[in-house]
Amino acid sequence: MNPDLDLTLQRVIRAPRAAVWSAWTDPSSFEKWWIPAPSVCRVDRLDVRPGGGLVTRLSDDGVDFFPHIDASFLVVDELERIVFTNAIDSAWRPASPAPVPMTAEITLSDHPDGTDYRVIVRHGDPAARARHEELGFLDGWGLVTKQLAVLAESRPTR
Repeated sequence: MNPDLDLTLQRVIRAPRAAVWSAWTDPSSFEKWWIPAPSVCRVDRLDVRPGGGLVTRLSDDGVDFFPHIDASFLVVDELERIVFTNAIDSAWRPASPAPVPMTAEITLSDHPDGTDYRVIVRHGDPAARARHEELGFLDGWGLVTKQLAVLAESRPTR
């Protein structure tokens, strides 16, 4: 972790890793938490494997949907780690994403109360990191992580 280039977030989710993983890998679950409410998410593509795509759309009214993210998964270690970037789109073409290019690493590990959920979002330069922070990284990613936790914690355990 480089504090000049990276932003981080950590939360204990009171659910097993399998529930958190499912919320990340099932499109119908993913769209319930990926975008801060009250906005609505539509998943166009969620192919959680190395080289797979992540394409979502955003709507403020539930009717008109606009592009949100077009990214590629780089690393997927089942139940442990997901790494994706918006610097390469879902067709594996170089991208110039707005508002900032980033690579996000999500790690899941066991915790006595459920799952230790950690996010590191890496940026190419301090200006991109600062821009992402100014745009509300902690509020936005914090809110969707809370939404993820609510969803995962509401699932019955086996």
